[in-house]
Formats: sequence, C-alpha cells, structure tokens
Amino acid sequence: MERQQILEAMSTLKLAGMRAAYDEIIGEATKRRHSVQQVIGELLRARLADNQARSTTYRMGKARFPLARTLAEFDFAASPVNEALVRELHQGGFLATRRNTVLVGGTGTGKSHLAIAIAANCVRSGARGRFFNTVDLVNQLEAEARIGKTGQLAGQLVRADLVVFDELG
Repeated sequence: MERQQILEAMSTLKLAGMRAAYDEIIGEATKRRHSVQQVIGELLRARLADNQARSTTYRMGKARFPLARTLAEFDFAASPVNEALVRELHQGGFLATRRNTVLVGGTGTGKSHLAIAIAANCVRSGARGRFFNTVDLVNQLEAEARIGKTGQLAGQLVRADLVVFDELG
C-alpha cells in the first residue's frame, strides 16, 4: 500500500492522530531501522494520545466553565484560604470518596476561581463535570418545567462526577 492510500485509509477509519503522526513516525523508523512492531506501537500511541486529547476537550466543553482558571494563577498570599487543603482538593481525591466540597467566604476571596481551577483539573483527569451559576440553573430548571421536560437536566447531572454551583448566596 502506498503512502497516500495509507493516509486515505486512516482518514476513512477516523484515525486522525495516527494520520497526523504517520510521516514523523515512518521517517524516524526508517532512520533508526525500527521493527514493524515498534512502528505499529508508535502509531497506536499517537492514536491513543489523540483520543485522550479529544476526550478531554469534549469534557471541558460539556463542563461549560465560564472562564479558564488554574491554581497556578491564584494568589494564596492575598487570600485567607487553606492552601494545603485547596491543593489536596485540586488532586480530586474527594471524587473517589464521593464527598461534597463547599467553598465559603466573603466577596473577592477567590471561591469561583478556586472552584473552576479544582473542577477543571478534575475534568482534565477524566471526571465528567458541569459548572452552573445558581441563578442560571434555577432559570433552566424553570424553563424545563414550562415545556414539560421536568427532570431532563437532573438526569444529566446524576451522571456527572462533579457539579459546581457558583454564586449560591
């Protein structure tokens, strides 16, 4: 099979990651005289990496975070939060134990920033999450009730690993 036919077959089979890495992997394999198994292994690794990246992008989109926030951007010195506890939450261990986490504090203490940073890291690690401004959630639930589809959103949230309710107060 010629190169172009191989690339077309990869496109037809929706092997985008493998297709994108094909020339580099084949070039390296030719230069270093890799075995067929090594080449196939590298192509499969490229496919797996592409799948993982697409899955993470999809989950991040479904989560609907209003802004991109990271823990690295948070100024712990300017806020009275417990840094060690926040870093522990950031690792997502509370998901495995199915524990709730509530961030409480005054205006400007960074609750929203931290909630987004923690949730986004959990989603990047494989969790399914969803972010809501509480007023927007209530409006969506009321709209759902008006059109006779009560429980549809609740059904979606039951399948989520993590739900963030912002601006609860």
